[in-house]
Amino acid sequence: MLGEGLARYGAQLHAYCLMTNHVHLLLTPLAVDSIPRILQHLGRMYVRYINKTYRRSGTLWERFLLLQNRHTLHPVNKGRYKASLIDAKKYLLACYRYIELNPATAAMVEKPEEYRWSSFHFNAVGTSDPLVTPHAVYFALANDDSLRQYYYRELFQVNLSEHNVHSIRACLTANQVLGAGKFKEQIEATLNRKLGYVQRGRPVYKEVIC
Repeated sequence: MLGEGLARYGAQLHAYCLMTNHVHLLLTPLAVDSIPRILQHLGRMYVRYINKTYRRSGTLWERFLLLQNRHTLHPVNKGRYKASLIDAKKYLLACYRYIELNPATAAMVEKPEEYRWSSFHFNAVGTSDPLVTPHAVYFALANDDSLRQYYYRELFQVNLSEHNVHSIRACLTANQVLGAGKFKEQIEATLNRKLGYVQRGRPVYKEVIC
């Protein structure tokens, strides 16, 4: 159903993780309304299937988390979602890792490769997955697939910095842009309005992107 929505409404999926009570998706929309139309399609088709199969009624999603790259981060609650942009040059690979590490972070598995329902197997090992389209930043890791997958796996040998984890979570919760400096200035110029800023609530970090 997700693959059908991606093809019909135009978006590329770079990373995903299906958890027990939420979903993470890292996407590049190819049209302004790609994301809402994909989510509407997915929700409509899946709710119809679940309700018919299990003879139930009502809404399905209590909480739905969506990371979108164009470069965007989305939280979704009770069938509705909010969007915020991601600075791909600085944060894209951190978001890849944040998504695919989710099962290990939640102590469901020890390593991301042990979890079946994520894009890690495509991005790190090269297992076929028709849903996934590699992002240009991912492609830039190396010139051939095997070496690229090796370098990608090596990223998981180092923990995501506390700063990055906090930044991703804070922007997801507050629906703010994940980026700074010129990136935010460009977005503000495009939207012709000032963007809000996340209150970090922690000591100031020297930023390390890893």
